[in-house]
Amino acid sequence: MAANGVTKIIEWDEGWDFVQVGIRKQMIIIEGALETQFDSEEYMMLYEYPVYICVCLCVNWNKVIFSSLVILLDIQQSTIYSMCTQDHPHDYSNRLYEKYNEVLADYVSSTIMPSLRDKHDVFMLRELVKQWTTHKNLVTWLSRLFHYLDRYLVLWNKLSPVKEAGLACFRDLVGLTKSSNAKSEMLSLLWQGLFIFYVLYALDECCSRFITMLIWQIDQEREGEQIDRALLKNVLDIFVEVGMGQLDYYENDFENVFLIDTAAYYHRKASVWIVEYTCPDYMLKVEQCLNTEKDRVSHYLHSSSETKILEKVLEKLLLAYANQLLKKEHSGLRALLRDDKVEDLSRMYRLFLKTRTGLKRVSMKFKQHVRSEGMAVIQQAEDAASDKALVTKLMELHDKHSRRFLEFCNKFVGGTSCAELLASYYDNIVKNGGKNAVNKAH
Repeated sequence: MAANGVTKIIEWDEGWDFVQVGIRKQMIIIEGALETQFDSEEYMMLYEYPVYICVCLCVNWNKVIFSSLVILLDIQQSTIYSMCTQDHPHDYSNRLYEKYNEVLADYVSSTIMPSLRDKHDVFMLRELVKQWTTHKNLVTWLSRLFHYLDRYLVLWNKLSPVKEAGLACFRDLVGLTKSSNAKSEMLSLLWQGLFIFYVLYALDECCSRFITMLIWQIDQEREGEQIDRALLKNVLDIFVEVGMGQLDYYENDFENVFLIDTAAYYHRKASVWIVEYTCPDYMLKVEQCLNTEKDRVSHYLHSSSETKILEKVLEKLLLAYANQLLKKEHSGLRALLRDDKVEDLSRMYRLFLKTRTGLKRVSMKFKQHVRSEGMAVIQQAEDAASDKALVTKLMELHDKHSRRFLEFCNKFVGGTSCAELLASYYDNIVKNGGKNAVNKAH
């Protein structure tokens, strides 16, 4: 305020020059190139046109560590506040909002993008994590500096809050979202099983490069290679964070492509395993794959991906080869039932129970097997002309396959149903020996 009681008008060039002093030095501090903080002279300069700021004070070598010290200068006297509350034509709220976005866009284009283009493979992912962390720190500081814009300008004009706009700047300029053309080409290559060579097709988009490397790393891990799981989690967290509380970017730009690759990967594996392994061993492989995918989700994928991934694994490993698996001559369902392989049958039930239609297929095969055994028993009884032998065999069949036993009670032998023969047999036992005879017959 001037000596005569009239508030001093801050012209645009004058005010913005002072604001830039803090912005430029803060960028240097955040990048770790400067280990000194704002000195007393600089603070006094900024205090003459005070700014609402949060300063990063702790620097450890080249890595900036945010401290809890927040320096809050009088917002009533701050430069940003004054430039936003002056009467027209000196209300610079819109220009400040534009400059805020310009500063961040220039920083991303001139500093972050070149550093990403120079890196490849896993080093590119590490650089992405590093630059995202730096950018978030810068946005945190700048969003506090320009905080007053959120109170009125953003609210009245329905603009993105300054922090959200700052993070979106990184997302949009770095390219953490694929164009429709990039998605189409990527999906085409996936369906052809050529995703691992996708990087050679040189779509000039960072997002495509990131996703290519992420999925390549995951497929390498599936093949038994050691990977940096913490790195993958940090990269995938970026796709979640840029969604501002939504999973749109994670799902649309990573997960959709990842699920297609997962389906393609297990389709290739299933076509080999179904030939190499017996039914029990194949089911063990399926169970192992499900467990490893669950473990993968717990370590670096988003939890919402688990159900979708497991569905793809079951679809390609189990449902696609269900009939072939169940019919395996020496190890399929009939062999397991014949040899009373309870553990293997239990595993089969558990696995197919996880699918929508798989258990129905198992049920049909089981029904066919029991019917076949039942018809064999009936044929043997007809050949032996012995009702007692038939009943005994049917009781044994009942004990073995009680759930399907009733289906055979309507079968006829010599014009008489199995149910009638059983009733007649037990009637004779009861008449001749009572309850004890029935127990003995069992």
